[in-house]
Amino acid sequence: MPDYCGSVFVVLYCILVIYMRMRKKPNLIPRMEKCARVQIKEPETLKGKWISGTEYKNVYLEIGCGKGRFTAETAKTVPETLYVAVEKVPDAMVVAMERVCRDETENVRFIDMDANKLLEIFEPGEVSRIYINFCDPWPSKRHAKRRLTSPLFLDIYKVLLPEGGEIHFKTDNSPLFEYSIETFEECGWTLSEVTRNLHENGVCGIMTDYEEKFHNQGVNINRCVAVYKKDHE
Repeated sequence: MPDYCGSVFVVLYCILVIYMRMRKKPNLIPRMEKCARVQIKEPETLKGKWISGTEYKNVYLEIGCGKGRFTAETAKTVPETLYVAVEKVPDAMVVAMERVCRDETENVRFIDMDANKLLEIFEPGEVSRIYINFCDPWPSKRHAKRRLTSPLFLDIYKVLLPEGGEIHFKTDNSPLFEYSIETFEECGWTLSEVTRNLHENGVCGIMTDYEEKFHNQGVNINRCVAVYKKDHE
């Protein structure tokens, strides 16, 4: 009987934890509504037309923008580019949206979706550059296909990017970085700017909030750029 009760308690505890993680903040919807101008709720309707009829020259895609510090500050440096940020956690994305709206940045749009659906909203070659910053490492081998640098996702990026398109990848997780370097090379991507201590000689580039926190704790930041070349396939 005690063992049974203990098992029930564990199950109930797990359900409670999942519920707490999934529960939306009570003010989430009105906050998102205030930022409606930067959110795309039906992105599939823009497939092949993201910059049609606009003055933008390129589309940059960030997968997993979190609270959007990198998003907001990077977009300011490329005003001629439409910056599309994807995030599947609304509680994080709303903070990013508020940042962009507060700064009155015009060239950023947000999408609440999973990265495995990207081919539903972009035509082949429609994205010029992809940013992947501090994604979930999914350390278990049985979950390796969920890593945003797994062959499964690299095949998606090959469709999204044109010849010479780039992936800019950063992570504090060394095993994930080594896995990603190996996977990029095995899948025919050309690597450059490979570093395992990006900020060794001072802060380099725009940081995410997460990145700054761990850099200040002395954690090394890994970074690389992977270029898509069709002739390597």
